[in-house]
Amino acid sequence: MSYLLDKKIKQKKLLYLLASFFVCLTLFYFRISIWKGLALVSHTIFSPVLVFGNYVGGKFGSVGSFFASKNSLYIENQNLQSKLLEDEARMANYNSLLAENISLKEILGRKNEKIPMVLASILSKPSQSLYDSLTIDAGLQKGLKTGEMVFALGNVPIGRIAEIYPNSAKVILFSNSGEKTQVVVGDKNVFMQIVGRGGGNFEMILPRDFKLAKGDQAVLPGINNYVVGIVETVISDPRDPFVKALLVSPVNVQELKFVEVDISAK
Repeated sequence: MSYLLDKKIKQKKLLYLLASFFVCLTLFYFRISIWKGLALVSHTIFSPVLVFGNYVGGKFGSVGSFFASKNSLYIENQNLQSKLLEDEARMANYNSLLAENISLKEILGRKNEKIPMVLASILSKPSQSLYDSLTIDAGLQKGLKTGEMVFALGNVPIGRIAEIYPNSAKVILFSNSGEKTQVVVGDKNVFMQIVGRGGGNFEMILPRDFKLAKGDQAVLPGINNYVVGIVETVISDPRDPFVKALLVSPVNVQELKFVEVDISAK
């Protein structure tokens, strides 16, 4: 029994050996076709995987490009906004200089060339003071003196130099509360007195029989008709022998940037 079992085992081993040899011979003989087949099978199996990988990689690449492009656009937008702000600042400065230039041309076009005047910038206005007064940037070094007349827009008298300093001066406006100014009114050139009420306003008391209407002018005495105030309202009471006229200055001091000081009295 043991002999027969060993014989069968040897026969099986021989068959396995022959089968292995036959398989190797077959593979060697048909190696080209088999490898091509395996390559085709591998390509068929893994091709969708590669395509999917390329698709996913492309998508992630596109997402990265999107964020990079968005960041680039943000930086470009910030630069453009900064440039726009710079241009707006330049334009604002240009407009300010243009308005200043036009204002100066208007002043020079209205002034009497025969009267020497000193141009001065306004440093403070009535809104910054308890009184109707201005502070200007011209003083003793420019040859100014107290009492000299101050003009707006080249030909509108608005006040006088009250205090003088080396590089500045204080101007009291004719409209300062309680300030009295001699003027000429009406067709008959009657001398009257206007009193400041503050804020560019005046009042004047005159006899009832003196005819005065809205729009009439109160001018300074002299050859040149310098308008100080314009009649706005006339208030009357039948029981009162006098009437009150309310006047306003021809200019709004709050809008002024420059004034001129008449130095012709020197």
